[in-house]
Amino acid sequence: METTQILAHIDSEIERLQQVKALLTGTSNGRFAKTAGPRKKRHLSAEARERIAAAQRKRWAKLKKAAT
Repeated sequence: METTQILAHIDSEIERLQQVKALLTGTSNGRFAKTAGPRKKRHLSAEARERIAAAQRKRWAKLKKAAT
């Protein structure tokens, strides 16, 4: 490889890394941009909590049955 080819490759790699840095620091409109403020807390309804609990109990029962 010639020196000019090596330098061109290094330049392209630097450009790629700068783009990644811009995404991670939020200086561009990438999907890693920082949010404006803290996230709001989500609340589940009592019915939703009960459905989740019932599904978990069902999974535990299945595991217990498979273990015996």
